[in-house]
Amino acid sequence: MTDPARRAPSKDARRSLYSGSERRAVTASFARTVAILTALIVAYYLVPLDTRTTLATALLLMCGLLAVAVVFGWEAWLIMNARYPRLKAVEALVATVGLYLVVFASVYHIIEHDTPGSFSEPLTRTDALYFTLTTFTTVGYGDITARSETGRVAVMCQMACGLLLVGVAVRLLAAAVNAGLRRKGREP
Repeated sequence: MTDPARRAPSKDARRSLYSGSERRAVTASFARTVAILTALIVAYYLVPLDTRTTLATALLLMCGLLAVAVVFGWEAWLIMNARYPRLKAVEALVATVGLYLVVFASVYHIIEHDTPGSFSEPLTRTDALYFTLTTFTTVGYGDITARSETGRVAVMCQMACGLLLVGVAVRLLAAAVNAGLRRKGREP
């Protein structure tokens, strides 16, 4: 027989576990996350990427990775000072990873545009984003591969930075959430 005190709370009881302000915070966080992803994707498709040189591509990659680091640092600071650090951490992860993926997709698109044949098939923006995501998730279907030395260097850079991003980001975001929760616990 089941102990009544150990049963899962009813739907109404679960709903009352969260205050109105917490529900609004979750809704606002979800909306910001969707807005961030939408803005990144729209920007990726609208920014002109067809007139670059190899030097400009390398500069774009360096500046893009610097932007990822700056966004990540800013987001970590926001997490530590957020009313709901866990929600802010999800937003931070989406913003950081989204920007990271868009930077590499842009680089791959430019490499293919500058040197056709750098990949096993021509890369449209969607193809470049697809290739970036399959590389980042380590799925690597193999339907698109880097053929040129420049393409392979960019892919190796994405792989190394992806490992760093996942390893370091998770650890730093967890520390920022803990710091934010400790700070929140000290407030009246």
